[in-house]
Amino acid sequence: MGRVSDPGDDRYHRPGTEFPDGFLFGTATASYQIEGAVREDGRTPSIWDTFSHAPGRIEDGRTGDVADDHYHRWEADLDLMAELGAGAYRFSIAWPRVQPGGSGRVNEAGLSFYSRLVDGLLARGIQPWATLYHWDLPQELEDLGGWTNRDTAARFAEYSARTVEALGDRVAGWITLNEPWCSAFLGYAAGIHAPGRTDPAASLAAAHHLNLAHGLAVPEIRRAATNDPTVAVTLNLHVVRAADGEPGGQGGDEAVRRVDAVGNRIFLDPMLHGRYPEDLLADQRAVSDFGFVRPGDLELIHQPIDLLGINYYSTSRVRLADGAPAHRCSPRRRGSSGCRRPVRSPPWGGTSTRRASRSCWCARTRSSASRSP
Repeated sequence: MGRVSDPGDDRYHRPGTEFPDGFLFGTATASYQIEGAVREDGRTPSIWDTFSHAPGRIEDGRTGDVADDHYHRWEADLDLMAELGAGAYRFSIAWPRVQPGGSGRVNEAGLSFYSRLVDGLLARGIQPWATLYHWDLPQELEDLGGWTNRDTAARFAEYSARTVEALGDRVAGWITLNEPWCSAFLGYAAGIHAPGRTDPAASLAAAHHLNLAHGLAVPEIRRAATNDPTVAVTLNLHVVRAADGEPGGQGGDEAVRRVDAVGNRIFLDPMLHGRYPEDLLADQRAVSDFGFVRPGDLELIHQPIDLLGINYYSTSRVRLADGAPAHRCSPRRRGSSGCRRPVRSPPWGGTSTRRASRSCWCARTRSSASRSP
């Protein structure tokens, strides 16, 4: 059983709630959401600092400047985790705290904070699991193009190596990326996450360079770690079903396929199989020719991992938007009488925005569910 405050309490032993031996109940956070101290000990701005301070971006103008003040209260926070009986803690490391500017020298003060955090977890019997990227890209790298710039993937591998060299004797598990779909599509297409861009083609380039960053980082983690850690990536996979009244013959299955391609398989297939799905490439041909994929990239991305982390929020019901053709978009059919003209919209706004979602510019899908970032 996983750790609980009182394993003998009947509240923890209800039918269907038994877990195998060794199962760990844990908790998780993200650096910008909890740390605060955004200008202390050498930390430089991330894209979320910039985004949250831009007028109108965040409700009530709130920022992460203080957040939960975890940077100063971490010992009390770990005590609370121990009191809860958490067996593991997945925290994320702020890239601009460890490597201000996103390249070059390492900030020892930043690394020292995470070193103390890891030691504090171990002292309380809690496994440390570290996420290397939970959305807080150094602003200096965004100024150079962010995840649309191939060099960002190389900078991420360098940052990962330096971080694991410092903490890789104690961390139980390393997660390269958390929810790269959000980074790519909510950040570069929908514009509702940092950096707030609305460029459909840029979101596809960002997705590829995030895949590449993962692939470059995995061997660096294995090289630098000295304690044989678990190496993983965490994806927010989209569970999609045809909307009520939309059987496959009326486009329900096609809507599911399109959302699955750009919501799930755009990351799963290159990471686990070393390829991009052909139907994804066909769907998005009106937006991008995927020319950013260079020879050898897919082999670099396709690295063995020990664990696939899944963040599940809800099931989405999808259907083709009114007037959208119930066929797969292709060069031959694009521009036919059944297709709409290309529009400026994200490849798939997804369940995050409640808007009509588009996984192909002339063949749209619509989602009926939503989730919070």
